[in-house]
Amino acid sequence: MKVRIAAVGRLRAGPEEALVSDYLDRFDKTGRGLGLGPVTVHEVEAKKGGMAAEAALLDKAIGQASPVCILDERGKVMSSPDFADLLGRWRDQGRAEAAFVIGGADGIDPDLRARADMAISFGKMVWPHMLVRVMLAEQLYRAATILSGGPYHRA
Repeated sequence: MKVRIAAVGRLRAGPEEALVSDYLDRFDKTGRGLGLGPVTVHEVEAKKGGMAAEAALLDKAIGQASPVCILDERGKVMSSPDFADLLGRWRDQGRAEAAFVIGGADGIDPDLRARADMAISFGKMVWPHMLVRVMLAEQLYRAATILSGGPYHRA
């Protein structure tokens, strides 16, 4: 199952970009034997038209991917093993590509939120969208190691 990340904003060269790149490379290598990956990242520009303008661009970036999961502070808080189970379940259901959507500074437009199959949260705190990318990339890698039985995740 391929993974698509659709995100508002462009990561500039720096620590966040280095972390995202490292974790996604690890995910691709670990996930390959598990039927997971590769990951593609689709960045869209933050628009002056706000959430609605960003949602139109994100919708294009998502394409035909199914399921669609938004990262939202109001979403479901999951443990890492539960997230791994979710990815494994989608893969086992024969889903060709899952999309994870990260909104901009104002969040995700309600219409796009309604289109999503699910929403997950990295806790009750609000995180900068660039850090959410790092956290998602790490959790994708962690999920692959959990599914492979690797030692990275220690619960």
